[in-house]
Amino acid sequence: MANPNKAKGTAWESAVRDYLNAELGQVDEYGKWLDPYDACNVRRPAQEGAADVGDVHCVPFVLECKNVARASVPTFLRQAEVEARHAGFPYGVAVVKAQRLNVRRGKVHFTVATWTRVRLALGMTARAFADRYGFTPSLRGLDTGRWYMSTDLECFAHLVDDARTSHHAR
Repeated sequence: MANPNKAKGTAWESAVRDYLNAELGQVDEYGKWLDPYDACNVRRPAQEGAADVGDVHCVPFVLECKNVARASVPTFLRQAEVEARHAGFPYGVAVVKAQRLNVRRGKVHFTVATWTRVRLALGMTARAFADRYGFTPSLRGLDTGRWYMSTDLECFAHLVDDARTSHHAR
């Protein structure tokens, strides 16, 4: 790969995919899928050009993965939500690499609207949801469109597992 920034981005996407597959019990101890046809396997889809479908699919989320020195989270979140719509997924989130930290410490960002929709789908109060999954708010000025909620990839894996279990219970 000639472009070093592209290589960094691809490596981060792969690390996120591999971490989530392991945490969600989708792979064996060698990283091989237990069931290659399972729709819950976390995957890096082929890029679709103008109708981009996101970097990583982790049902029911599309993840927009970024490995950058300076994060522009509101921009990443707008991109994630558009790509989730293109892919037909209900939720889009941004996953930003925490420099010099393990992949599980990567930051997962939700718009307030997406955070609320996921919380309501799980039937949880705002306080219980924030506490259970380690969310903290980022309130950027008076423009609520720039506000977002953040957790780390480790807590996000627990959220995904609970969201999948809740969906199957219905």
